[in-house]
Amino acid sequence: AGIRRIGVLSGDHAQVARDVAGRLDLSPDDVYADLLPEEKVEHVRRWSETGVVAYVGDGVNDAAAIATAQVGIAMGAAGSDVALETADVALLSEDLRRLPEALRLAQAAKRVIRQNLAFALGIMAVMVVATFAGRLPLPLGVIGHEGGTLLVVANGLRLLRGVREA
Repeated sequence: AGIRRIGVLSGDHAQVARDVAGRLDLSPDDVYADLLPEEKVEHVRRWSETGVVAYVGDGVNDAAAIATAQVGIAMGAAGSDVALETADVALLSEDLRRLPEALRLAQAAKRVIRQNLAFALGIMAVMVVATFAGRLPLPLGVIGHEGGTLLVVANGLRLLRGVREA
């Protein structure tokens, strides 16, 4: 997915953070523990100088870092309201393995949005030109417009094929 670095910014004790990082096969050099919320924000700002930073968190202590990151992700339906409000993405699962699936869905949605804009603008342009040229009666133009709307809706519904229940 183009991710170059994964780090752990935790308010927990260092041993707990190292244990979690060990389970994730992360380097101990990428583990920062006993952090206050403002220290998490500082790490996110520093990392943002070298690339896009996505921050995943679930609590009140993560809200400022979530808001600071270019992509803020709040985890879990039970996450704090502040974290959910400041996040760009709310992943309603506690399972971090769902993040790549959410990324793929977001990329697919972006493609479909672009396609739908092209469909809608193209159909509208054809209908307007044909109507003003006098070659298309207004009622047929309206039907063509509504047909274009149905095409856009049907294209958007394709995204549901890849979505499964959480």
